[in-house]
Amino acid sequence: MQVIEANLDRQEDQRDVLAMTSMYAVDVMGNDAPLPTDVLERLISGLQQHPTTIIFLAYDKNEVAGIATCFLGFSTFAAKTLINIHDLAVAPNHRGHGVSRALLDAVEAKARDIGCVKVTLEVQENNERARRVYSAAGFAQAIYGAHSKAI
Repeated sequence: MQVIEANLDRQEDQRDVLAMTSMYAVDVMGNDAPLPTDVLERLISGLQQHPTTIIFLAYDKNEVAGIATCFLGFSTFAAKTLINIHDLAVAPNHRGHGVSRALLDAVEAKARDIGCVKVTLEVQENNERARRVYSAAGFAQAIYGAHSKAI
């Protein structure tokens, strides 16, 4: 298992980010539907233009096996940077082989390296498999609920 920080200027990394994001989108724990063509066409340039993008790709024997798409945020209560894992996905044929844990370890190492106060993520309440992985990696349920509004 190898985990790399993606370089979105590299064609190979762009291809793998698109493939893994597309795979995650159709998963029931993702979007449960394919991404529209126009979104796929804008995704890489949008990620490149977003100043806080950090993406990790996991490979098993040169095959892309997982992705962690992250963005830097800021904790006002600690006055320090944080990393939010926006998407974490593992290809179905690689699940149960430690890919998620390897990605989480890479994110945590990056967070420590750049002086972050914490790593955050959100997970669906009914995603028991992911919740077990996150719990085993030391993540704890926040005591407040996240709310969002689509615009």
